[in-house]
Amino acid sequence: MVWFLGLGIVGVVLLVLSLVFDGVLEGVLDGLGGGLDGFLSLPVIAGFVSALGFTGAIVTGTTGTGAGVATGAGVVAGGVVGWVTWRFSRALMRDGATPAPRGEDLTGTSGSVVTAIPAGGYGEVLVYLAGQPVKYAAKSAAPVARGAEVWVESVLSPTSVAVRPVER
Repeated sequence: MVWFLGLGIVGVVLLVLSLVFDGVLEGVLDGLGGGLDGFLSLPVIAGFVSALGFTGAIVTGTTGTGAGVATGAGVVAGGVVGWVTWRFSRALMRDGATPAPRGEDLTGTSGSVVTAIPAGGYGEVLVYLAGQPVKYAAKSAAPVARGAEVWVESVLSPTSVAVRPVER
């Protein structure tokens, strides 16, 4: 039972190391399992070793069976925990997530004037980007009064846009 508890503790220590040295120890494992899509990552290995050790200790202590049965149960539990850890980490690190909105996404959206825009000068508009209100400096060819609805024609810089009044 002491061996199993030792394996469980080693697994927990590996997990702590993977959290503290985030990515430093991963380089060693990349050479071993580059084609396995992260299945040999340190958190997966730590989960497998911990589950094997602690399950083996529990089976040995509660049933009184030999080390072979306890090891078999530990390998099954470790495989399940390793697979769940791998799936969970893939879900967290998924590259297919929706990208953050960019300034170019503003073109064609509507907004309202917060600070009046003089002809050829700058004012401020409030537009919604990905559902969030964002205030931009705005320039227009014609003067636009405060509270007027405008369309974004183009993005001039990361903080300013060119707008035109909405005609109804």
